[in-house]
Amino acid sequence: MTSETETSTGGWELQTSRRWLADGVELLSSMRFAISLLTLISIASIIGTVLKQNEPMTNYVNQFGPFWFEVFSKLNLYAVYSTWWFLVIMGFLVVSTSLCLLRNAPKMLKDMRSWRENVREQSLRNFHHKAEWRIDISRAALTAQTLARVTANGYKTKVVEKENATLIAAKQGAGNKWGYIFAHASIVIICLGGLLDSDLPIRIQKLLFDKTPFIGNGIIAQIPEQHRLGLGNPTFRGNTLIPEGSSSSTAIISQQDGVLIQDLPFTIQLKRFIIDYYSTGMPKLFASEVVVTDHENGKVFPATIKVNEPLIYRGVAVYQSSFEDGGSKLKVVGYPMQGVVHNSFSLQGEVGGSTPLAASGKNADYTVEWSGFRAFNVENMAKNGQDVRAVNPNQGLSSSFDKHLGSAAKSANNKDLKNVGPSVQYKLRDRNGQAREYHNYMQPVLVDGAYVFLAGMRESPADQFRFLRIPADENDTVDEWMRLRGAILNPQLRELAAQRYAQRALPEARDGVSALRAQLQASALKGLTIFAGDGQDAGYIAVSKFLERIPAQDQEKAADIFMKIMNGSMWDLWQIAREKEGLKPVELDEKHGRFLQLATNAISDSFFYGAPVYLQLQGFDEVKASVLQVTRSPGKNIVYFGCLLLVLGVFSMFYIRERRVWVWIKSEEGGGAHAIMAMSSQRKTLDFEKEFEVFKQQLLQAGSAQK
Repeated sequence: MTSETETSTGGWELQTSRRWLADGVELLSSMRFAISLLTLISIASIIGTVLKQNEPMTNYVNQFGPFWFEVFSKLNLYAVYSTWWFLVIMGFLVVSTSLCLLRNAPKMLKDMRSWRENVREQSLRNFHHKAEWRIDISRAALTAQTLARVTANGYKTKVVEKENATLIAAKQGAGNKWGYIFAHASIVIICLGGLLDSDLPIRIQKLLFDKTPFIGNGIIAQIPEQHRLGLGNPTFRGNTLIPEGSSSSTAIISQQDGVLIQDLPFTIQLKRFIIDYYSTGMPKLFASEVVVTDHENGKVFPATIKVNEPLIYRGVAVYQSSFEDGGSKLKVVGYPMQGVVHNSFSLQGEVGGSTPLAASGKNADYTVEWSGFRAFNVENMAKNGQDVRAVNPNQGLSSSFDKHLGSAAKSANNKDLKNVGPSVQYKLRDRNGQAREYHNYMQPVLVDGAYVFLAGMRESPADQFRFLRIPADENDTVDEWMRLRGAILNPQLRELAAQRYAQRALPEARDGVSALRAQLQASALKGLTIFAGDGQDAGYIAVSKFLERIPAQDQEKAADIFMKIMNGSMWDLWQIAREKEGLKPVELDEKHGRFLQLATNAISDSFFYGAPVYLQLQGFDEVKASVLQVTRSPGKNIVYFGCLLLVLGVFSMFYIRERRVWVWIKSEEGGGAHAIMAMSSQRKTLDFEKEFEVFKQQLLQAGSAQK
């Protein structure tokens, strides 16, 4: 009794296990499951398109804030296509499509080979598309005649002798089934190729071989083995930066928490980087002339890598990605931006390096970190399209700087692209580690009808550069502006300028004029002092706050008088500063008045510039560097093959129509023969209706046919 119970229980468990397995296979291979997976992949693809992938983490923090940054980070939305859940979805899609293919492909292949000759006369009468006729010829003659007509229409035929009847089974377009097989197989093949070219192999190496990303700086050749991927790595996509005259045998693969070093089977030496420009200054062509040395056999050969013309060697493709600075030598002139001193000093640097700087007028030491140099800067100078905006003297920091023109500045309607010359980018870091980034153009740029030097500043990489406009003097330098900037901060010169302005405004010696002149001198001195910095405020911000103390009904009139006095005294201050250095006074005309107005605006903005010095590029020795993308993607050819199958599958499904024809012929008593023809297709279309009518008429045109 016990044995029978155990046997019964074991059989039930086996049946249950098989049922669960069958249900699982049914679910995985079902259409609804595949559609659900494709929906998830579509959502992930939308996220990957809308949200920029593989950006620095600080960019995401600035964009979304700390809370949402952590939420999105937990979901790995910053690298959607390489995250574990996306790879799992892709894996399930492969399994689902494969099971569907395994379940249905044999049936389809069997159906393609089948003639479906087991039909009966009555079943043919039930077809929607059918025809009947009789003819006074023998069954054999009608069979031969019908067979010839069916074959002439491109059908493959088979004759089956039935009891007292002959069946002609015909088919055309059976290859339509290959479309379904190819389309489903292509999904599996494309997904496998995509998984092979993903970072899945790298993830496996990190899991099984303890490979970890490298964090920090160091010489590539000295980076430990646990941070390097060997030559046997089946797939990778990295970048290498090579300055002219230098070489590289590794690629850098970026990871969220560092980088991995990929060793290459050859060394690439950059002999020369070529770049051509259009007349506007936009790059027309850039290419790298390299020499490749094979590590295994010592083979050395030259090659030229261009955009869309990669070098492919030893299964590795090297693409021309972009170009950077390779350590250009810079000659810079520095001007103090604090205190009354305006004498310049020389400075030299190298892009990628740093130069100590003793901050003039301050007790803190600064270091200049040279971060970039561009020999060409193409900007949109269209009046309606440029990004620079006029300085509003009544607003604060946010409007005191112009926004960065940017190499990719665009205008929706107008475009006036011009090369505005070289620029240098650097950071000034104090001894506490705090830094701001600066971007200064070498040559003056025509903005709003005046030539100005653009000096950009931003507090973090996530911000756009805001530009200070320093007007160019008659010698295309900033010397005059620097001279005026130093003079406004000199109390003795301010007092002398106020005295001279009052004397110039009221030159006559009459009764009461002396007292009025003294009053005007005091007002001018007060205006210059407020503008130079009254407490923590300076420039137009200080002027605006001073005018706010006046009753509202008198503010407009007081502001007009204040600005006239200050502008007049600024003129005398400029002339005094020139006389102090033995220079001749300038003429009081429209051109110099325009310069003084721009200079005053720039001085007001300079209080927010946030740098102890202004560094102007004077000369350079450019060293170019090529950025090459190095890839090994064996899955690429697999994906191409899958795409070919997909095209063939879609073509087969939409343009090949399967049609089947049956003709049942039997002899009639008294002589003659009777025929029943039926026709079917998977898709009932107007073309099929037309084809059926034509085909029926052809078969009915046999002698004296009768429906």
